[in-house]
Amino acid sequence: MSYWSKSAEEVFREFSSFKDGLSDKEVDTRLKQYGFNDIPKRREKTVLNLLISQLKDLLIIALIVASIVSFFTGGEIEGITILSIVIVNVIVGFAQEYKSEKSLQKLAVLIKYRVKVFRDNRLLEVDTRNIVPGDLILLETGDRIPADLRLIEIDELEIDESIVTGESYPVPKSSDPIMAEKLEPQKMENMAFPGTLVVNGKGKGIVVSTGMKSTLGQVAGMLKLTEPVTNYEKGIKSFSKFLIKGILVGVTFIFIMNALTGKTFFDSALFSLALAVGIIPESLPIIITIGLSRGAMLMSRSGVIVKKLNVIEDLGNMDIICSDKTGTITENKITLTDYIDLDGNKDAELLKLVCHCVSIVEDGEKATGNPIDVAIFNYCKKQPLLASTCDLAELIPFDYSRRRMSIIVRQEGKCLLICKGAPESMLQICSTMKVRDEITELDKDKVNRLYEDLSRKGIRAIGLGLKEVDEQGDYSKADEHDLTFIGMLCFFDPLKQTAKQSIDELKELGVEVKILTGDSPLVAKTIAEEAGMSVEMLTGKEINDLNDETLQKTAEKTNVFARLTPEQKTRIVQTLRKNGHVIGFLGDGVNDAPALKVADVGISVDGAVDIAKEAADIVLTESSLEIIRKGIIEGRTTFGNTTKYILNTVSANLGNMASLAVVSVVLNFLPMLPFQVLLINLISDGPLLSISTDRVDEEELRKPRNWNIKLISKFTTFFGGISSIFDFTTMAFLFAVMGGNVALFRTGWFVESTLSEIIVTFAIRTRKRFYQSKPSKILLGMSIICGFLTVLLPYSPLNTFFEFSPPDIPILLAIFGILAMYFSAVELIKHFFHKKYS
Repeated sequence: MSYWSKSAEEVFREFSSFKDGLSDKEVDTRLKQYGFNDIPKRREKTVLNLLISQLKDLLIIALIVASIVSFFTGGEIEGITILSIVIVNVIVGFAQEYKSEKSLQKLAVLIKYRVKVFRDNRLLEVDTRNIVPGDLILLETGDRIPADLRLIEIDELEIDESIVTGESYPVPKSSDPIMAEKLEPQKMENMAFPGTLVVNGKGKGIVVSTGMKSTLGQVAGMLKLTEPVTNYEKGIKSFSKFLIKGILVGVTFIFIMNALTGKTFFDSALFSLALAVGIIPESLPIIITIGLSRGAMLMSRSGVIVKKLNVIEDLGNMDIICSDKTGTITENKITLTDYIDLDGNKDAELLKLVCHCVSIVEDGEKATGNPIDVAIFNYCKKQPLLASTCDLAELIPFDYSRRRMSIIVRQEGKCLLICKGAPESMLQICSTMKVRDEITELDKDKVNRLYEDLSRKGIRAIGLGLKEVDEQGDYSKADEHDLTFIGMLCFFDPLKQTAKQSIDELKELGVEVKILTGDSPLVAKTIAEEAGMSVEMLTGKEINDLNDETLQKTAEKTNVFARLTPEQKTRIVQTLRKNGHVIGFLGDGVNDAPALKVADVGISVDGAVDIAKEAADIVLTESSLEIIRKGIIEGRTTFGNTTKYILNTVSANLGNMASLAVVSVVLNFLPMLPFQVLLINLISDGPLLSISTDRVDEEELRKPRNWNIKLISKFTTFFGGISSIFDFTTMAFLFAVMGGNVALFRTGWFVESTLSEIIVTFAIRTRKRFYQSKPSKILLGMSIICGFLTVLLPYSPLNTFFEFSPPDIPILLAIFGILAMYFSAVELIKHFFHKKYS
């Protein structure tokens, strides 16, 4: 309903309300009709539901099956290891999810307080839950608005609406109707929104909507929508499907071929299932968890607090970050930036005159009051040359009918009236102006041109006037006439010193910054240009006129969106995600919460409202693009190391298992026992558990990289094929020298298969020559330990338990030679592969 266009009398009539307030009986009736003024709590998930949700992941299901198979094939240690990995991941995932999804509960806290309301000609304080449409609310400085109100009386009423509209400055309110069918929230000067704060003056308003029908309720309704699947979750799901499909096809083929070549049904089944387990990268969940946990710890040192571990990889893969300008690109602090005469030149005399023309309350080092006055006070306090040379005689306070304030000071035997206010208000009381030290007749066009020029730059200008007055006992608003207009004070939320550099650095990392703000187009454009952005702009009104298809095209080239509502911010984020981008959204207000929820990476700040922090995946200790840049680097490092594990393990496992499958058909014995297959997996995963500590080449961090199942498939096939070639070479050699000793054959292949997975890591982990990229000390150390364990195991007392036969030294050296050729081949061929497919 367009209550802004109705008069106070019309609103009273519509709600059958009165200036004396509603009766208690009527309030009870309306509570039954409209319900309580609160946000229904989301139905909380039980502990059992949370645990079950952790087990729905395809890879986790595959690992549980693999652990069962391991126990049946004699690989008890492998089975216990896999189950341990599953349990750790379930616990971590459960803990993360248990702490999240509290946005609606926090939102409800915003409206749990008491409010002053007229009932039966009495002024009462009641719980906000008991407010109903038609209630008449009294508002005073410091009050929080309890519901959507149509203001009917105002007395210098000023409301901070930044958490709802994104406006930088407190909004002066009016009670007059606004004749418009549609109106942006930023222009609803006679409306007040729940959760916003009265910072000055007082007033009265009629409640027009409560609970889920209010502005705040509509935001809550958007938060109830199902959270979209993030880019990371899509990648893991796609990879799991790819892996399971490959395993099912392989298991079926191996089982049939072995059964047809004379092996027993039971042996064929166990062998094929053991090979399937061997292909599964069972350490992937724990590798990811270790990597993400390490990333979260390192990011916390830089001021990035991660609420959901899996969002770290999305942060690294992010290619667009949508952000409000306030507090991220700007300082989020109204600042006096200049003081100029009517020719636009800096004039220090203006500062000397205005330093006393403020109405603030000092509390130690802090000043409170109107943001403009606080900005003047803070600026003047830092100027040592502004020592007081005058006595304050009287202050004529600011009010919204005049839109100005004045002081009378005694200086060098004279009484001066100094007045500051909105330029249009100052023009009404000035008759002359000062230009180049001369007093001339006021030229309103000249003043307006200067004011409009400043406004186009996003600067808030305040006019300053002066006149000499006679000494008298009392002064009033009536003395504000025939002043000389002497200049303008310029206020701005200044650009952060690091903003331009941070935007440039993000661009170098392949991340585009888009500004989404509720502020005016002029201010947004000016700030964006100061930050070095080439501005392409859309306003909320223009967005409403675009269909989804047109917006998809337009949003790509637009980098500044202004005068946005929460719904429009959400729509833009969803549109960019549909275009295939990984989106981060940085916000701190109620109006940002829905967009934070639908983004791949929701980012808020420590000083944000609770609902924004709860809807976010990441909370920054300070609002800074520089901190986000560091988080992106850490995210890409984590993703890079996870990819190394997948490419190395899946290609090596597939190559080895494919070799076993082919040879098992040719030989009249199983080339490797099921538990020996699982032992290879167990030892070769040892070094890779430390892959999260590995260094990632700088070139790999320069642009976002998403899950690429096609690339993984090609890489696995390509390098798995190379692995198989050298497996066959090894098997041919072993077959020639084994002399009927099957245990020796199995032992030699066990050594070659395990060591090949360990050493090939150092070729695959980098696109450079292996010696040009230094691995981490932990990875190197773990590889050496597991390598020695592999070589020594056949010579240890455990060799009989694992049915190994210790090979002679010449055989061992021959295997080492084959491994050296394998490593050299991968090192040479990888450049060809990356050039063609990456």
